[in-house]
Amino acid sequence: MKNLYFVLFAFLIIGCSTSNSVTQNEVTQTDNPSGKDYSYLALGDSYTIGESVPASERWPVQLVEELNERGYKVAPPKIIAKTGWTTGNLLSAMRSELNYTREFDLVSILIGVNNQYQGKSIEEYEEELREIFKLALNHSKLREKGVFALSIPDYGATPFGEGNAETIGEEIDEFNAVFREVAKDFNVDFYNITPISREAERDPDLVADDGLHPSGLMYRYWVDEIIEEIPTMLPQ
Repeated sequence: MKNLYFVLFAFLIIGCSTSNSVTQNEVTQTDNPSGKDYSYLALGDSYTIGESVPASERWPVQLVEELNERGYKVAPPKIIAKTGWTTGNLLSAMRSELNYTREFDLVSILIGVNNQYQGKSIEEYEEELREIFKLALNHSKLREKGVFALSIPDYGATPFGEGNAETIGEEIDEFNAVFREVAKDFNVDFYNITPISREAERDPDLVADDGLHPSGLMYRYWVDEIIEEIPTMLPQ
C-alpha cells in the first residue's frame, strides 16, 4: 500500500511521460458558416494535459470535438500543460514557448492544484496567476473576451485524497476564491467545475485508473457545463 501511495504522489508532483504538445484532433471538421478557422490555446497542469486518460479524452480535445460537431471549424488545441506544474512552471513555459506575435481565438486557464498540494502560499499563487492572465490576454485575439478559466477540481473526492478530504476541500476552496477574484479583475469568464469534481466521491466512473485524476467521463461533464457559452466567445 505504501508503494501505491508513493506512485500516486509522483503522479501529482512530478512531471511524468506526458508532455506539453499540440494535440491531434481526429474529429472530422465540419464547415463553419463564417468560413473561418479558429485556434485554441489550453494552459494548465495534469488536468489539462489529461493525465491517465487517452489524448482523445482530454477536456480541451473534447471541447474542440463538440465545437466542430456544432459547425465551428476549430483546429486541434495547442496545449501547454504538464503533470505537476504550479503557476510558476506554467508561467515559465508560456514565456519560453509562445511566440509574442501569435494570437488565439480561445484561451483557457486551469492551474493551481499543485500550488495547494506543495504547500505554496496563496500570495505567491495570486501573484503568478495574475502574470499568467496578463500573458493569456496578450495571446488572445479578443483580449479578455477570448479567455476563460475553469476552477481547480477537488481531488479530496478521489480515492487518493479521501484520507484528508476535508482539509483538501477547504484549501481548494481558498485557492479557487483567489482564482475567481483574479478572473473577475481581468473580466474573464470563470466556470466553477469543482462541484462536478466532487461527484467522484459517489461515482467511481469519474476517476481515472490511477485513483487520482479525472476520467474521460468527468472531462465530458466539464465540457457539457461550458459548451453553451464558449461559441459566443469566438470571433465573428
